[in-house]
Amino acid sequence: MIQILAVNSENERTLDRNLDNFQFEHYKWWWIDFNKPTEEEIKKLDKILNFHPLAIEDCIQGQQRPKMDYYDDFSLVVTHTIGENHYNQHEIDFFLGDHFIVTFHLTDLIEVNQVWNELIKRKDIDNWDEFRVFYEVFDKVVDNFFPIIYELEDQINDVEENPNHLSMNLLLDRLFELRHELLKLRHTINPIRDLLYRILNSHHLEGIHSRREYFADIYDHLLKLSEMVDSNRDITNDIRDNFISLNSYQQNQVIQILTIITSIFAPLTFIAGIYGMNFVNMPELEWHYGYFIILGIMLLVSIIMIFWFRKKGWF
Repeated sequence: MIQILAVNSENERTLDRNLDNFQFEHYKWWWIDFNKPTEEEIKKLDKILNFHPLAIEDCIQGQQRPKMDYYDDFSLVVTHTIGENHYNQHEIDFFLGDHFIVTFHLTDLIEVNQVWNELIKRKDIDNWDEFRVFYEVFDKVVDNFFPIIYELEDQINDVEENPNHLSMNLLLDRLFELRHELLKLRHTINPIRDLLYRILNSHHLEGIHSRREYFADIYDHLLKLSEMVDSNRDITNDIRDNFISLNSYQQNQVIQILTIITSIFAPLTFIAGIYGMNFVNMPELEWHYGYFIILGIMLLVSIIMIFWFRKKGWF
């Protein structure tokens, strides 16, 4: 679907869907949104808008790294946003030129729809132009990362506090899932941060410099997002190390107890082995109270070893 929003010199808005016969020269600036375009609509990027074939190819192929390319009469900005399930990346492409902006995305994006609806409903659009649209969409793309990271922080806290008393194995599995999700977010946020740094220092987009403080604010948000992702990954590292240390400590405790039990039963097994040999010339076998004497000796040995282990602090 193609949508056109054009603004004339008197700041009057015009909405249209027919790109073939649209008269762009009658308007001060205009915004065309390619939302889930068909193959026939994609061809209009070349036939009507005359964009460079390489720029069009970047849009069609998708999964481009966030970047900015300069062409003769426009600049192409590629960035990513997060889908409804929080972790699917969706590409959004901006064609920025004198008095126009074209947005291209193969999925329906809430960030673009929000700005589009806001621009339609606003009464005063004197301060709006193609770069204001670019800023508003970009700002919403970045802001939508914050709720996702806050949600991940809550989930990390749940893993650390373990209110449901889950087993160690389940907690570690969930922790590694969270680390994987944080890694995906970092692979999304950091390239966007680098892209915006390049945009802020670009000399090709004059409209950016007139709103530098606004784009610098987005850059600050991206820095914060990047730091939040890294700090949460550090927290998951600490939790993982604590879990592993606790698990090792518990295993050592079990091994220590088993070792003590084995040590106590070793001399008892030795005594029982001697008197289980059934040799004829063993005078103790004929003692009337030999059975009880041997049991007493075995009990005494056990008690002495237990007190000795306690004195050594082994348990």
